[in-house]
Amino acid sequence: MTKTKAGLPMNGKKALVVVDMQNDFIDGALGTKEAQAMLPRLTEKLRRVTQTSPEVDVFFTMDTHGEDYLSTQEGKNLPVVHCVKGTPGHELAPALREYAAKAKAIVEKGAFGSPKLAELLADYDEAELMGLCTDICVIANAMLLKSFCPEMKIAVDAGCSAGVTPESHQNALAAMKMCQIQII
Repeated sequence: MTKTKAGLPMNGKKALVVVDMQNDFIDGALGTKEAQAMLPRLTEKLRRVTQTSPEVDVFFTMDTHGEDYLSTQEGKNLPVVHCVKGTPGHELAPALREYAAKAKAIVEKGAFGSPKLAELLADYDEAELMGLCTDICVIANAMLLKSFCPEMKIAVDAGCSAGVTPESHQNALAAMKMCQIQII
């Protein structure tokens, strides 16, 4: 095991994080044509990584809300009921379910960023994120990881992510780049 300049161990562990690829964000309550167009690229990347790089651990996050969503702060600011646990909109896209079944972990999260994800990845050297939405949950988790694990190499695959709008997608990518998150 080698050490970084900060004296932290480097173990070569790599994670691929698929953020919130759920029906409601693809073609449901908050779906977009960009999310629909991106899904085949993300699916192909997962296929390729899982077949050729078995040392890479795959993680999924799932936006998860309850029936009280509209009474939460998020619900008051985004009054569109989505990803309610137990509904079809909460489920992962059908094309991704076989990969989720083999994932290291599936993390249900009630907020944009997931402290539990950061804890699970604390001993990883690299994490690559992709998914939905670039400008909300992808950026929130990338920034949380950067804060929680400042020596971790973090990347976001721009072609396997989509934002609420194409403009907000580009703005989020630019913001992450400024925070030393690699955009690929």
